[in-house]
Amino acid sequence: MKRLASQVALFVEALLVGASLTGAPTAGASLAGQAAAGTPAATAPARTASWHLSDQCPASFEKRESRCWLRSAYQQYASLTGAGVGGLKTGLPPIRDGFTPRQIDLGRYLFFDPALSANGRLACASCHIPDRGFSDHRTHSIGIAGREVRRNAPSLWNVGFLRRFFWDGRAHSLEEQAQGPLYNALEMGNRPESMLRTLNGLPAYRELFAQAFPASAGSRGAISAPQVYGALAAFESSLISLNSRYDLYAQGVADALTANELEGFNVFRSFVARCAECHTPPLFTNQQIAVIGMPEARGHAFDPGAGDAPDAPLLRGGFKVPSLRNASFTAPYGHSGQFGTLRETVAFYTKGRGHAVPPGEHLQLHWHIWEPKLSDHELDRLVDFLGALSDESFLPATPDVLPSGLPLPAELKRDGEHS
Repeated sequence: MKRLASQVALFVEALLVGASLTGAPTAGASLAGQAAAGTPAATAPARTASWHLSDQCPASFEKRESRCWLRSAYQQYASLTGAGVGGLKTGLPPIRDGFTPRQIDLGRYLFFDPALSANGRLACASCHIPDRGFSDHRTHSIGIAGREVRRNAPSLWNVGFLRRFFWDGRAHSLEEQAQGPLYNALEMGNRPESMLRTLNGLPAYRELFAQAFPASAGSRGAISAPQVYGALAAFESSLISLNSRYDLYAQGVADALTANELEGFNVFRSFVARCAECHTPPLFTNQQIAVIGMPEARGHAFDPGAGDAPDAPLLRGGFKVPSLRNASFTAPYGHSGQFGTLRETVAFYTKGRGHAVPPGEHLQLHWHIWEPKLSDHELDRLVDFLGALSDESFLPATPDVLPSGLPLPAELKRDGEHS
């Protein structure tokens, strides 16, 4: 890889306009204010801190007319619509951009703040941990009551490009998706009125929401639920991972992939393996619901997935095709965390059509699911290639201090390493 270092710098320049978020209280104190009744109280500082949100767009976004717009080398290519399984130089789906820097930065604080949960101990980042690929390394995430929730926590990288959310695809916007965990009794366990009472009782958040939504703030008016969902959507849409070694290869850096990774890529897009037909580059998902007959994690009952909806019986056992970007960081895999490693995951697809469907279930398996009979060597090369989709160069900064005055969730590691 003689030219790789210099090509990386050039490619980052093509992708990146902006800088990381640095909004913070100017006084450096923890917070002015107390949490509302029913939520553990924040520690009141000796004096009120003045909070200011960042006016810089996050990495990979360009600021135009006070709003943040994605800049990516993929934008020079045509849409993947009608382009089959996609190629090296294929465009991305539309992204949710155009948020202001302050809305994105406010969403960052909310994402890490346990004040959004009913007991003040669980944040979005409790299950979507940044240094774990925005997942949590559990088969099923642990909710507010210390019990497992229904499914595995999916990664949030590149969610701004998605049009379906949750494993069963039931939500159609990030704002709609946010309301699921916030108000699910097993997850964050809150209610809209309780969440708003907490946030409106915190002077720091009143100040920050007024900065992020000045047109609706008036004279520092009350925080609204749509503002909360909008800020979370703004932050999550800024989580961009498009600077992997695969992306360098796709943009013409011929030696960006190792020989094993390149061999794995050829298996990945071959007509025998057919991985790319569902995990379509460059996002590495076609965003469809697929019934592929995956097993459940040990001890868990059959999950009907998208077939839970009364009008979708043919989707019984169907789940949204996940993106494979940063998959090396997000084990275990599958809606139930049923596969502990990427090697186990890719091996599932070569064991025969419907081999893991439980007795009594008659699923309408996706027509792409067949028996490719890949060799152990080919499976190993597939795993090598998936590692080349890793890129955390634009990982957002974890706040040192939260506007609620609450501590960061215990699940967060501050060493920046994967575990």
